[in-house]
Amino acid sequence: MSRRLTCLVIALVFASAALLTPSAIAQGKKIKIGVVYDYSGPLAGGGSDLHALGAKIMIDHFIKKGGVEGYQIEALYADAQSKPDVAINEAVRLIEQEKVDMLLGFYSSAQCVPVAARIEQLKKFMFITTCISSAVLENRNFKYVFRAQPSGRQFGLMSMDFIAKNAKAKFGKEPKDLKVAIIHEDGAYGIDVSKGNEEGAKKAGFNVVLREGYAATTPDLAAMVTKLKRGRPDVIFHTGYNPDIALFLRQAREQGLKFHALVGHGAGYGVYDKLKEAIGKDVNYFFNVDPISIWLANEKALRPELVPLIKMVGEEYDKARPGTAVKSAHVGMSASNTYVFMSEILPRAIKKYGGIDQDALRKAALEVDIPEGGTMLGFGVKFLGDGAMAGQNDRAFPVIIQYVDDKPYVVWPKSLQHREPVLPLPASSPYAAN
Repeated sequence: MSRRLTCLVIALVFASAALLTPSAIAQGKKIKIGVVYDYSGPLAGGGSDLHALGAKIMIDHFIKKGGVEGYQIEALYADAQSKPDVAINEAVRLIEQEKVDMLLGFYSSAQCVPVAARIEQLKKFMFITTCISSAVLENRNFKYVFRAQPSGRQFGLMSMDFIAKNAKAKFGKEPKDLKVAIIHEDGAYGIDVSKGNEEGAKKAGFNVVLREGYAATTPDLAAMVTKLKRGRPDVIFHTGYNPDIALFLRQAREQGLKFHALVGHGAGYGVYDKLKEAIGKDVNYFFNVDPISIWLANEKALRPELVPLIKMVGEEYDKARPGTAVKSAHVGMSASNTYVFMSEILPRAIKKYGGIDQDALRKAALEVDIPEGGTMLGFGVKFLGDGAMAGQNDRAFPVIIQYVDDKPYVVWPKSLQHREPVLPLPASSPYAAN
């Protein structure tokens, strides 16, 4: 080989090496994320499709940015069809056939409980944006299942504490003289929240006149309404999806059920437009327990970089659902929780632990340490690595909002309060007791 040719070869080798920068090498790297929500069936209208929208907005945001730490993002979306068996089958299909690297999403606790066990068995990472039942994680010692949301028990305890702290001032009664009813859909979600309700009621000393569960798919709740009329509760605590919530409220109005306050717990109570569509202005002054809507959060208390993200999510929401009267907290919840995965867990797994396998993602998740105000939902993030609730975000908490004249206001806790709660129901409500 001539000297000139040798020099040419060497030059080409160095030129090729120069092109293979870390970013260039990483161009071929990809993380495939399986995203599972309910796009059809009753749970879709109960909030699942809104959580799906929030997750997609945030995933698309990172795709447009070019991915994460050199990894391109590919999302594969699957419809659980509001059925636990379909959710399991879709999760397994995404893992075994589509070869996704991890799973994200899941709205229904009735789906989350069995799906989490199956994914853990398959040794894949599962990041839950939504379902709240304690039963998903409690005493199961999962390694690869993590949840950013507060638990259903927290929902149930907070609503009872809210009423207990306002009993004397708003109702003119000591808590022991206040009659309450706890009604709920009988799946993992409803049962868990109701357990929190019962625990909170016992702590407050309330007189519980009715505890009753029902199937979320029931076509008739008239018998339960009759029992409520007999018990005459001051406050009803309700955990349901949709259309069961709409069914209950319609039949309650038709049968003349009266009460002083109604407190709902997420799911269907978090989709204001659906509630108003079902019962019109009668939704006025109802309460809902949920993580705070990102559009109600105190921006001054958040990390500055989160404010433009909230604006972006709102703009994309408006494009997808033009004319929405009240932006549902569901969209912001899922967007915020997805952002935690994409901005905190995934880059740490890649940079510090060398990849995106389940063990790298687990180690990265356990190192996340976000203080209050560090997420769009206002709460912080610190996942428990062991104990009864391993995988749970120990810094998550819900708030209580009240719908007043087509606007949601945070009324509890006092530290985040926008206005005082309207209690009891004013005479303008068809449900108001004398």
